[in-house]
Amino acid sequence: MDDAITNWINAAAGRSVFLDSIMMAVTQVGVPAMVLLVALQWWARENRYHIRHAALCAGLSFLLGLAINQIILLFVHRVRPYDAGVTHLQIAPSADWSFPSDHATAAFAIVTAFALQRLPRRAGGFLLLALLVCWSRIYVGTHYLTDILGGALTGVLGAVLVRALYRENSRLDQMATRIL
Repeated sequence: MDDAITNWINAAAGRSVFLDSIMMAVTQVGVPAMVLLVALQWWARENRYHIRHAALCAGLSFLLGLAINQIILLFVHRVRPYDAGVTHLQIAPSADWSFPSDHATAAFAIVTAFALQRLPRRAGGFLLLALLVCWSRIYVGTHYLTDILGGALTGVLGAVLVRALYRENSRLDQMATRIL
């Protein structure tokens, strides 16, 4: 079923130069754009220190999620779908294993961090971007659907751990959120 869904999403690749260009751009700049949008939250006018705390949590969640991925990659060596003949690759091949998706981890760490801080509009906006990034990774042929789901799960796990360990208004948080 994983192969079938992945192939179905990737089947649209190569049919429209316009859509291919959009998906390749999203897959390449989607996560950096999300990171930039998180950084821009630092200068929010309303609820400034709470939003700064959420931005810090998003960054820490992103890093922790990627660290979790590196541990998983020590044990799970899943071949990329284009190497398995499931998809047609639209971008340069990747040198690492397929599971879990670092893009999905980063995107969902950001979404979850803002959601856990009860910032629903921001979390919703980031969710739309995250879903687009994740779809693009399958569309361009570099990930299976379950790679995306696994990456999303590690991103959520990273955010939940950060939420449990990094408290708002702690001494460290007050010091960090008062910068600039």
